[in-house]
Amino acid sequence: MSGVVNKSSPVMVRPSEEHGLVAATVQLSSLDQGVPPCAISSLLMFDQPIDKPIETIKQALSQALVDYRPVSGRLAGDRIACTTDEWGVPFVGASATCALDEVTVALLPDLAVAYAGSLCGDHEPLLQMQVTEFSCGGFVVAVTWNHILADGAGMGQFLQAVGELARGLPRPSVVPVRSATALGARGLPPSTVGAERSAMGFRPSKGEGAFLDITVPWSLIGRVRAQCARCTVFEAVAAVLWRCRTRAAIPDTAEQDQMAPLVFACNVRKLFGLGADDGYYGNCFVLQWVPATRAQVADGDIRDVVGLIRRAKEKIPELLEGGAAEREREQTPLYNILGVSSWRGVGLDEADFGGGRPARVMWHEELMVVPACAVLPPPCKGKDDDDGVNVASLCVKPEHADAFLAELAAM
Repeated sequence: MSGVVNKSSPVMVRPSEEHGLVAATVQLSSLDQGVPPCAISSLLMFDQPIDKPIETIKQALSQALVDYRPVSGRLAGDRIACTTDEWGVPFVGASATCALDEVTVALLPDLAVAYAGSLCGDHEPLLQMQVTEFSCGGFVVAVTWNHILADGAGMGQFLQAVGELARGLPRPSVVPVRSATALGARGLPPSTVGAERSAMGFRPSKGEGAFLDITVPWSLIGRVRAQCARCTVFEAVAAVLWRCRTRAAIPDTAEQDQMAPLVFACNVRKLFGLGADDGYYGNCFVLQWVPATRAQVADGDIRDVVGLIRRAKEKIPELLEGGAAEREREQTPLYNILGVSSWRGVGLDEADFGGGRPARVMWHEELMVVPACAVLPPPCKGKDDDDGVNVASLCVKPEHADAFLAELAAM
């Protein structure tokens, strides 16, 4: 069944208390400045109903903005400006004619509010929210935000705060921090900031990627981990995606040394002496580049592919010392690159607006910045994924989608 989503006109949600409207600006950190103003969307799907979800969550959002004032601000150069009570978060209430378990990939774009352009402008809101009620009583909370505002962990913290207020708590349990000084004296050196922005600074393209909702089976993950001592779930999943995608999307030609690199994100809040304060919700991740040829990834031993990822993880401290400048990025065709990020453990699946945690957390994007996959949290039912690890993929062009899925099935 294909449902229809009926949306109300957006309303601007502002902080609910006057003391939240103090004129201020927030300095962007070096980690923020390494991120281009691209949009990112997260959809939290709840199968347990709550009373009047649209009004309840809208009111809780207004309360949360009192403590999270920069979320309602706007970009102003290297700062977030919070200087007028006219700014806020656009909020859309919606209803769907189908049940939550009937949602298809084709319906996902209708469940979130999109930005007008391929990149977020300085004049545009830093966050937009949509709450959609379904015929079964379930609902979806979708947030689309400018990546400069927060990473996945920061947005997870914010949505948990909105959930606490929706459940009747007087204040969020975690005191939010957004000042760049919350990172202490440690930050990214200028050379690394430039490399980070280069890695994510490609112009997004709509329609060039096939959005796929896939599962990497536990049986396959187990076989990879059995061959690789101390292999993590992320390393196994990333290695599988990297191999399958490389085989499907990059032709085997006489040019055997053509590059097919992997780029993955690493949360560094508590790593390498960065020392981010508790409650910090700005960007606090780095991108690690894993150079490799097509032959190494597509034809080499899977243990060697995992080894490339593991050694790259061990070198992440070098990014904080300026060791990221010398890379082959400029010479590598965009479509040869695969980006992988993990949303497991960042807190998006811990938001609770009154009926429990989400049945599922989903990522959806129509604009391909780089070919990318998001490793999603497990279903929040008190148990881990039954079949495998869920991955949302925008990493291949439509003409390569069948080959990618076939490679995954054959591993």
